[in-house]
Amino acid sequence: MKSLLKNLVIIVMLASLSFLTVSCNTMQGVGEDLETAGEKIQQKAD
Repeated sequence: MKSLLKNLVIIVMLASLSFLTVSCNTMQGVGEDLETAGEKIQQKAD
């Protein structure tokens, strides 16, 4: 049972990592996405 849970966690983590890699492509892309999100939050707050 523990082995099944451990494998499931690994699969979910790999799927999440691949999704992030595809959507942002690079760490610079991640930074730009976060910056854009922060700017939009600031605009909504004003």
